[in-house]
Amino acid sequence: MDDLILSIVKPIVGHPDEVRVERDEQESGMLYRLIVHPDDAGMVIGKKGRTAKAIRTVVYAAAGVHGHKKIRLEIAE
Repeated sequence: MDDLILSIVKPIVGHPDEVRVERDEQESGMLYRLIVHPDDAGMVIGKKGRTAKAIRTVVYAAAGVHGHKKIRLEIAE
């Protein structure tokens, strides 16, 4: 899942070296925290959050196909 998130995000940001994904397993599922350079936060979120919503849609669909338990994707600077 980490590789999927990175392959989606790195091409759209200005600082691809600073993109990281952290995982935190919780009782309710898995939390993925996407960390980007502060200048790139707007690129990842997009107008009215559309880019972030699209990224989440792809990640959640992939998780469902692979039978993962519930996951969440959080975007941080």
